[in-house]
Amino acid sequence: MTAATEHERYVVHLTVAADDLPAARLLARAIGRSLAFLPELVLGETTVSEEGGSEPQHPVFCDRRLSGRRRCIRRVGHQGGCTS
Repeated sequence: MTAATEHERYVVHLTVAADDLPAARLLARAIGRSLAFLPELVLGETTVSEEGGSEPQHPVFCDRRLSGRRRCIRRVGHQGGCTS
């Protein structure tokens, strides 16, 4: 059980500027990976959406379940095998 599942959950919204959806996903992946050392971060649930609206939310990471309770951290729709 991780620190994020032991407690009540909250979502932190960070607004960033990106030219389009692929650029927003790329930036979200970079931010997520740079903060992956934080046990509270639920990396696989990272999404992006347009400013001013919370729908639709576009996933950033594959998040496929792997052995040992790990999850894939490659981009959504990646080619080849998953990586944790």
